[in-house]
Formats: sequence, structure tokens, C-alpha cells
Amino acid sequence: MLAEKTNFTITRMVRLLDVSRSGYYAWAGRAPSPASIRRVHIEQKVTFFHGDSDEVYGAPRILADLRADGEVVSRKTVAATMRRLGLVGICPKKWKTTTIIDHADAYPVDAVKRKWDTGALNQVWVGDITYLRTWEGWVFLATVIDAHSRRVIGWAIADHMRTDLIEDALTMAMVLRGDRPATVIFHSDRGTVICWDNAMAESFFATLKTEFYYRRVWPTRARAIQGVAEWIEDRYNRRRRHSSIGQVTPVDFEMQYSSQAAEIQLAA
Repeated sequence: MLAEKTNFTITRMVRLLDVSRSGYYAWAGRAPSPASIRRVHIEQKVTFFHGDSDEVYGAPRILADLRADGEVVSRKTVAATMRRLGLVGICPKKWKTTTIIDHADAYPVDAVKRKWDTGALNQVWVGDITYLRTWEGWVFLATVIDAHSRRVIGWAIADHMRTDLIEDALTMAMVLRGDRPATVIFHSDRGTVICWDNAMAESFFATLKTEFYYRRVWPTRARAIQGVAEWIEDRYNRRRRHSSIGQVTPVDFEMQYSSQAAEIQLAA
């Protein structure tokens, strides 16, 4: 009835709906219930966090945002709220392995053997290259990811796929890390372009393309290079929650790791 007040009189609506005029005014003057106030409050926050994620977060990550903001709420409530508001997250599609591996080539051996995360930083670094299309042609992105924190610690993007592209990504990783163990395993190609059984790197590329790159147009290589660089450093490393590390960002995870390591050292 409130929604139709501009079209019909209250007298006519109560008669058509067979309700009492006094009952309608009693309802209209009633203060909102705590449950309805709470519902609107959660809806507003869910809408904000979904928008702040570039509209890619689903219920699990929005739940983490809400709880970090002090809300006591269940995942079912968040999922129901998103359905009611028509909000949906974005999930990367399953990637395809495109490498043709040469089984006769025994060198270099796979030093990781699918044990990506050893429980510490700077033990295993994962590297790979992917293609990104622009209106001017292709650009190529090389990345180095720490397998424990999932942080992209080194990257390089250019209009070529020469060896120095990978060298630049590795150099950036080494400069960022500074003091590191004497031995760090760098897991990379065993095929012609994309690494055989390099699931962590492939997962990152799927996230990059599905959540960011494919949702925009890229007229120039320069714009793609700048956009990808900003997404990696600002969005992925520092703002995007990662499910495999407890729904925190890679940078926050590393800060927690360093803090815990310092506490253990002090207690020893």
C-alpha cells in the first residue's frame, strides 16, 4: 500500500484489500523491528563489499570481509542475502593443460613433485608465462609466485617472449625477497610454453583473466601492461582474499608469518 499511495487513495486501497483503516495506520506507524533493521544493515554491507571486490567476490569471501568488519553472521545468511539482492561472484573456468611434454627429456627433474607448499616462505617459487591479447597484438606475462603465501613476488610483461622476460621476473623476485635461503626451488617449464603440472601458476592466470582481464577491453599494449601491473600489486597481492591461505591476502599472510616467526625466535 505504501508503494501505491501515489496512484490510489488509502480509503480505496483498504476497501479493495479488505483491511481496516486503523489497522493500516497502526502498521505504518510501527517502528521497524530489530530483525528488519539488522537485515537492511547486512544488505548494505554485502552490497558494499561485493562492489569493493570489483563484483567478483562470492559468499565465502564476503563472509570473511563481514567478520573482519566485526559482524557475527553465517555463510548461509550471506548467501541468502546475495541471492535476494541479485549479487553473484565470479569463478575462474577450469584451465586446460596445453603443454606437450617430452618424456625422453629427463633433465631438469621435477624437484617439487607436487609438494608446492612446504610450510615456509622462499622454499618453492613457481613460474610461468601466459599470453594476453590487445588490439595492437599480444603481450606476454611472466610471473614468479611464492608457493607458501601465493604472493606474486616477481613479474614482467612485454611484447616479446625472450629469455630476458623470465630473467626480469626472477630478478624482481630476488630483489623483493633480499635475504633468503641458500637454496630456493624454482618450478617452471618442462614443455614448450606452459609448465607441465604447474597448477598454481595456471590457477593464478585463470584468476587474472576471469576476474580482471576478460572483463575489459585493451586497445593498446601500454594500457594492458599498466592495468595488469596495477591489478597484481594492488588487487591480487594486497586486497584479494585467497581461500587456500585462510581467506586473507598474500601480503597480510606474509606479515602474519613474519610476526609468528619473530615470536617463536623470541621464545626460543
